Amino acid sequence: MPLAQLISAAQLQQRLAEPELLILDCRFALDDPAYGQRSYAEGHIPGAQFADLERDLSGPIHKGITGRHPLPKPPKLLQRLREWGLNTHSDVVLYDDGPGAFAARAWWLLAWLGKRDGVYLLDGGLKAWCEASGALTQAIPSPTPGSFSGSADDSLLVSAAQLQQQLGNNHMTLLDARGLPRFRGEVEPIDPVAGHIPGAQCAAFTDNLDSDGHFLSAAKLQQRFAAQLGERPATKLVAYCGSGVTACHNLFALCLAGYPLASLYAGSWSEWITDPARPVATGD
Repeated sequence: MPLAQLISAAQLQQRLAEPELLILDCRFALDDPAYGQRSYAEGHIPGAQFADLERDLSGPIHKGITGRHPLPKPPKLLQRLREWGLNTHSDVVLYDDGPGAFAARAWWLLAWLGKRDGVYLLDGGLKAWCEASGALTQAIPSPTPGSFSGSADDSLLVSAAQLQQQLGNNHMTLLDARGLPRFRGEVEPIDPVAGHIPGAQCAAFTDNLDSDGHFLSAAKLQQRFAAQLGERPATKLVAYCGSGVTACHNLFALCLAGYPLASLYAGSWSEWITDPARPVATGD
């Protein structure tokens, strides 16, 4: 079974009654951290439970050491997943407003903990669901606790120190999921230093989507990433972004395109710049 899978709004409507289906609402807004919880309370897909990026899908921030969304501690995340009702054989559907960035973070965390089958992103997110006349509810589900047990696979991660040692390696492809103006250092609305990690290429996660907010076809995604990789091996690719969230969108899209699950620099730009000794580049 492919690691990255999409489910359409129509397909999800047909599966809502399945008892082993776990749906997580991953909506969030960087400029309004309460947005996701508030939106969930106003209306969500029936049966969905709310997964907050900062409370559930990230760990505590240590100023001057970590980035803005460090990875959660595996035992705490596993406990939360079991509270939501996750079992080994559960199918999981993840969604956010539409682009899929926050849903992809949850997908990557599940893969990190060993849940690598039966996990879907709702293609087009809640926007597509509403456009397909999908029902919304304010009812909060009361799940039966699950028994999923997993362990973190840290081979999927690259640390800042490891990445710094690899800079200049001709075999590595380093992809930055932020938009081009932030990559170039022309603007920086969030972090205190502008620019990118030397040697990186801009691969804005939004370019994985078509004009309607749905993922591009596997063939088009393969064409996109083949151009980024050139002659370098896909196994040496590292993805990062501002805080380790939208990079997961690129990792999901790479898997949709048929590439293996590449490495994540989870701390990303917001962690990289905590050490002034680490190099910074601007421009293209």
